[in-house]
Amino acid sequence: MNVIIGNIIIGAGIVIMFIGMFGFYRFKDFYSKLLVSATIDTMALVTVLIGAIIRSGVTWFSFKVALIFAIVLVLNPISTSKIALSARNNEVVKAEEQLEAEKLELEAERLKSVKDEWLEAEELELELGAERKS
Repeated sequence: MNVIIGNIIIGAGIVIMFIGMFGFYRFKDFYSKLLVSATIDTMALVTVLIGAIIRSGVTWFSFKVALIFAIVLVLNPISTSKIALSARNNEVVKAEEQLEAEKLELEAERLKSVKDEWLEAEELELELGAERKS
């Protein structure tokens, strides 16, 4: 019975990993991606490790897995915060924000040129309509 329950929990951890991978690609911001990756990494690994502990029962292996579990719970938030701090100090995020701002500027220029073209075409239609009436 422990084997079946353990396998179900391990399978749930693997499903969490795959769902997290798809969710990771939906975010565009560096810090959002960092948050999602840390959360999914922790949740999926913790679920798989709990499944392994339940599957093996009370053994020496369970003790080693529980030790890995504790280490992950301590080190994952620390490593995530250090990565975020390093990104902030090295201005990686500022470069991404600048690139995004440049893209928005280009899009605004493109929309303005389309609007100007549309207004010119509308003026031409009005002039042609006025000429036809006279």
